[in-house]
Amino acid sequence: MRTLVVGAGATGGYFGGRLLQAGRDVTFLVRPGRAARLAERGLRIKGQAVLHPETTVTGTYDLVLLAVKSYSLESALADLAPSVGPRTVIIPLLNGMRHVEAMTGAFGPERAWGGVCMIHATLDGEGDIVQMTGLHRLAFGPLDGGPDDRLEAVTATLTGAGFDARASSSILHEMWEKWVLLATLGAATTLMRASIGAINAAPGGAAFGQALAAEAIAVATAAGHAPRPKALAMLETAISTTEPTTSSMYRDLSQGLPVEADAIIGDMVAEAARHGVATPLLSAAYTGLSIYSASRGSP
Repeated sequence: MRTLVVGAGATGGYFGGRLLQAGRDVTFLVRPGRAARLAERGLRIKGQAVLHPETTVTGTYDLVLLAVKSYSLESALADLAPSVGPRTVIIPLLNGMRHVEAMTGAFGPERAWGGVCMIHATLDGEGDIVQMTGLHRLAFGPLDGGPDDRLEAVTATLTGAGFDARASSSILHEMWEKWVLLATLGAATTLMRASIGAINAAPGGAAFGQALAAEAIAVATAAGHAPRPKALAMLETAISTTEPTTSSMYRDLSQGLPVEADAIIGDMVAEAARHGVATPLLSAAYTGLSIYSASRGSP
């Protein structure tokens, strides 16, 4: 399948790079500055691979991996539009849930699928991808969980490429489960300005983390997407660690970068209000992040 990866940051660069390394037909849609950096240095997965991707977009593509930050979604969808054909499959690697409505509105439910990626990666000062742990997981599938004659080809393209990938018949639920995890970790680390390990080492820190997790779980449950046992176990492990684990939102905030406060925390708070769920800790985190975002201006 002709595959277009929109964005070559830590997420898009990693998964797209692995696909390219595995011999897939991959093109990257990136902004001019990033294209120049890729032409100069290549796409580097630190200590693992140096790749030379194509960044000239031509015609339409069979598969699109949409890997941008939520605050860049609107412009990315506009840039992507000429590359979308009648049978193109678009898989988002974004956080939160707001992108589902945006994608469906722009390209129709027949093209907009669901996607969940789990990876701990960042870009270093030279724009190279640094994989911080061995986690590199991708799940995908039609949002309604039903059959689709394109699924076999999409699965063949995304599996066997150096990361864990699988098709899912419950992708929408998995997206909610990831949202609960990210909202909890993002709110905890940005509100306390500390790693999860440091929070748990402080008086009251463990109880604070558990209370935050309970709020996020309550919101998802009220919305009809109660996290399943495996997701709850992952959340418990993440929020109870003594390791210096941080969230991507905390890392962005620490560097003075834009943060995905609205998509990850703000939308969760809004969802809570719709269902009458009290979220004092999530709300406090969103207020703090909103102050930070206002102080640094637009992304």
